[in-house]
Amino acid sequence: MASSQEEEDDYMSMAIPEPSSTLSRSETSVRRVARQKREAEARAHQPSKAEIAHQAETKRDEALNTSLPSTSKGFQMMAKLGFKAGSALGRQGNEHARTEPLGVVVKEGRAGVGLEGEKKRKFREGVGVQEGVEEGNKRRETEGEFRERQGREREDKRLEGMCWGAMKVLEGFESRQDGGDVNGQDHGDGKVEAEKKTTAKPTKQINVLWRGLVRDRQEKEWERRMRYDLHQSLSRNAAYDDPDEDEQDRQAWGREEEEVEEEDGELEEFKQLEPAERLRSMVEYLRNKWRYCFWCKYQHPDEEMEGCPGLTEDEHG
Repeated sequence: MASSQEEEDDYMSMAIPEPSSTLSRSETSVRRVARQKREAEARAHQPSKAEIAHQAETKRDEALNTSLPSTSKGFQMMAKLGFKAGSALGRQGNEHARTEPLGVVVKEGRAGVGLEGEKKRKFREGVGVQEGVEEGNKRRETEGEFRERQGREREDKRLEGMCWGAMKVLEGFESRQDGGDVNGQDHGDGKVEAEKKTTAKPTKQINVLWRGLVRDRQEKEWERRMRYDLHQSLSRNAAYDDPDEDEQDRQAWGREEEEVEEEDGELEEFKQLEPAERLRSMVEYLRNKWRYCFWCKYQHPDEEMEGCPGLTEDEHG
């Protein structure tokens, strides 16, 4: 009866017992979830290249700074040969013998072992040349120089086109002797006859002023015939003899050897001249022989060439 009364008193008392140490040390569900999350993140973390390199370097330094343990197989083999910890290898009494192993120098990059030394040697020998190269690299084309160069290139291209036009006029005048007009055309079959006589003449006998035009036309014709030959070679029997074939057709089919033009040194030398100089030579030739002004586009009746402002383009405005 007394025990039941005590239980009722304990039940009715307002005293709150202190929490036990086991409960204080227990992990709540929130903390457990946070801890598991941190552990999962640590396991899932992929180290970067820099971290991997740092870890490898740390492990290497630790291994190099650690002496060879006596339990090592290598240490035991050296001990049998008379090696003692702290002493040097080799003959006894050598004052200059090493007691520590050589240091390790890690080589970075993919260059050869002796490349750095070779670079230093070349740098010492060619320091003057290197300074000159650096000085050259410092120089840059200014905006004004760039515009000037672009202007020269455009002018050369324009003059080159005029040279081709002057060559055509010269060829037309020369073919005029065979019955054509200034442009090398004729009323009827004159153009065909003039072209045949011009192309039949050996190239080196043509005036060098317009020889390049004839040479260019011959090269284009040769390429055209070669393409035609390539296109027809698979569909034509080589033994077939066509009575309508002319000389050029036989050359295209390989039945007749074509005379190969030798290198023309005079023409190449003429092409090396500046476009303005070549054009001036053509204009002077037209004026002196044919009384024709390339800028006026007119053939004068006499050598005085009355009404022509002058020889150059600038004089014609």
